[in-house]
Amino acid sequence: MKNTAIIIPTRLAARRFPNKPIAKINNIPMIVHVLNRAKESKVGEVIVATPDDKILQIVKENGGRAILTEENHHSGSDRVYEAYTKELKNNVDLIINLQGDMPNIKPNSISKLERLMRSENCDIGTLASKMTNDKEINDPNVVKVQIDQKLENDSFFIAKDFFRVKKELNHEKIYHHIGIYAFTNIALTKYVKLARSKLEKERNLEQMRALENNLIIKVGLSDSQPLGVDTEEDLVKVSKMLS
Repeated sequence: MKNTAIIIPTRLAARRFPNKPIAKINNIPMIVHVLNRAKESKVGEVIVATPDDKILQIVKENGGRAILTEENHHSGSDRVYEAYTKELKNNVDLIINLQGDMPNIKPNSISKLERLMRSENCDIGTLASKMTNDKEINDPNVVKVQIDQKLENDSFFIAKDFFRVKKELNHEKIYHHIGIYAFTNIALTKYVKLARSKLEKERNLEQMRALENNLIIKVGLSDSQPLGVDTEEDLVKVSKMLS
């Protein structure tokens, strides 16, 4: 069995930008943009996982599939797991967790991650892009990933650390982390059964739970840097990019 599914976890109650999944970008709700990019990747079935009826209806009205999940999940991956067990268990061996706030992610980035996961041996895969300016390295809204080797086009290297701000950086190989994860079904099941880790809570980064429990995360290079929409200012930026 080698089937892939994309699950997009999303909810209205974001702290920094409430209702952002339904904020409109060029008259189309953001979640619909993300849904369409996932479909265009053509890697497998696409499901939106949400606790909110409003998002459910918008997705269905726009030709997508959505399911209602529990309200109180600690991370997007926990929400993804609920959708996986309800709708897909025993039918897929690779699950892609695509963040619902990246409306301009390229479909070929999604398909590249799926391809790398199929050809490499690891528990979890993700993507990163090169830093575009010096401000990014000190911006706490930009999640960074540290790797021991230089990322090339077909690289898939083990992640050493993820962080938002780090005081001492001595020429380490640091990249801009992109919010997409591919899990094997075994790794996803193991991940959600682990307690929230110390660094996961301190850094507000769910991937630290995996690293602190010795799950292997590998990183591939994205040829673009999709904008994660965390604020209304980000929404304006991405609207211009997509116009």
